Amino acid sequence: MLTNSQRLTTRVANNWDREEIYKLRHEIYAKELQQHQENNSGCLSDDLDSNNVYLIVKYSEEICGFISITLGQNKKLSLDKYFERKDIPINFDEYLYEVRLLSVIKKYRSSNTAMLLMYGAKRWVEAHGGKNIISICRKEIFQFYVKAGLSSLNKTTASGKVVYELAFASIDDLNTVILQEKDKYQKLNNNVNWNMLFSFYPPEPCYHGGEFFKAIGERLDELEKKEAIINADVLDAWFPPSPKVVKIVKKNLSWLLQTSPPTHSGGLIKAIAEKRGVNEANILPGAGSSDLIFLGMTHLLNSFSKVLILNPCYGEYGYVFKNIIKCSVTQFNLDSNENYSIDPDRLLVEIKKDYDMIILVNPNNPTGIYFPNQKLKEILKQVSSSTLVWIDETCIEYVGADESLEKTACQSENIIVCKSLSKVYALSGARVAYLCCSPHIIESLKSKTPPWAVSLPAQLAAIQALNDDEYYYKKYNQTHKLRKNLKRMLQRIGFSEIYEGQTNSLLFFLPMDTFSADEFLRECKNFDLYLRGFDHIKNEKGAKAIRVAVKSQSINKRIIGIIKQLLKNKINKIEEPIVVLSEVA
Repeated sequence: MLTNSQRLTTRVANNWDREEIYKLRHEIYAKELQQHQENNSGCLSDDLDSNNVYLIVKYSEEICGFISITLGQNKKLSLDKYFERKDIPINFDEYLYEVRLLSVIKKYRSSNTAMLLMYGAKRWVEAHGGKNIISICRKEIFQFYVKAGLSSLNKTTASGKVVYELAFASIDDLNTVILQEKDKYQKLNNNVNWNMLFSFYPPEPCYHGGEFFKAIGERLDELEKKEAIINADVLDAWFPPSPKVVKIVKKNLSWLLQTSPPTHSGGLIKAIAEKRGVNEANILPGAGSSDLIFLGMTHLLNSFSKVLILNPCYGEYGYVFKNIIKCSVTQFNLDSNENYSIDPDRLLVEIKKDYDMIILVNPNNPTGIYFPNQKLKEILKQVSSSTLVWIDETCIEYVGADESLEKTACQSENIIVCKSLSKVYALSGARVAYLCCSPHIIESLKSKTPPWAVSLPAQLAAIQALNDDEYYYKKYNQTHKLRKNLKRMLQRIGFSEIYEGQTNSLLFFLPMDTFSADEFLRECKNFDLYLRGFDHIKNEKGAKAIRVAVKSQSINKRIIGIIKQLLKNKINKIEEPIVVLSEVA
């Protein structure tokens, strides 16, 4: 007898499998269950087989079980033989699929075959854009379907000696059950050869915040709502782009939108190289740092790579390593008792180990803490040239104009600096960034970069922004004042554990005996305030971290007013009322 520890294979049935399935259908539904008459051919099929998909589970060369999937918009479904669609309270649209004929060969009924078939059908429907499943379920095993997440539509029918019950579930319903039983499904995943064109689990989206668009509307047809929303869950600049940028983009907007950009951003490369004092061969532009992270990591690393990463750190890196490259990751843990700063001695010990790449975000995100570049240069001298060092300097301009390690990277064999022109130049919507490193690394990545990677409006905006230092440095200085004022206002309404770095954000923990982090974030949304929670960052008492982006003084006061109102009934005593601070010049 097959045990659960032995590996089963799940895949879509081919034409040869179908011939075997028709024989097995006859064995089960004609001979065993007596739903149909036995026939001389020893096969059982129907008209729906020309429009369905079969999934099978196999052990070695033997089929253990099968299940059928049919698009709900088909002119004919199995349920049409027993029910009128008008009597079924669901939409028979392109998002509905009928799942039927869940069948397991007798000797495999103690294995995970049935569970695999049901899960496989769910994933097939999900991976093909389906949202709902309807199924005619054998009454005698109906509880199996219920445990999987289906619900009865209170309609039954009989076919031969078999009684069926009609059931329905949304993909979300099924995923809720799977999440509750995640250990069971992970064990299933570990013990199956999953030979599908899609992954066992749906790919996790790379989360960045930006939930405020749910309030504005992702179709962007109600942009007037943007004035009521406080989007402090992302680190977009609180200030607008340089007036020079806005002026030239407005003047040429129609042409910018209708015209293809320079194929490989040649003018932008020249502008960056001149501004940063490096050669053009050292620059590779991209559509934001995310674009370059995905490009760089997937072509410089593989599943056998070993990577060192800060913890906490910008979440995109962990996502790429875990979900795309699937390589070995070691976390260099930062301590809240040390203000989440990097201990250089401890880092030096760690980086001398055999890593293929080291990721350093400086200033770090979400903490905002900056590691001085002179100390970092000393450490980098001791890194093996065979180890790549990727330094993310998305927010370095908040620290100072001369703090970047771009020139150091250009003179090295293994250091790569990733610079965003989106956040610090107030161009987040334009999506533009670049890598700065040795030409031999640029060469290896350039051939993997598509033409027109950076849009024409983004190229023009970035070139103009690079030439307006006076405007942006003034805004960076204002940002530091705004951040310090925001910290003081948080302290005055009861917050004591606040971490302030050098960027346009603060990281803080809620006072104990108030809200949980999730509850607090939900309550904030009711007031159109969107903040970012970090479940993996906890203090000694288990409270989870919240990050707030720095906004203008007037919006920061709105943020404090909302938080104060939320905490009013939770905190026993607020030491003193909120003090209205003067507007930052």
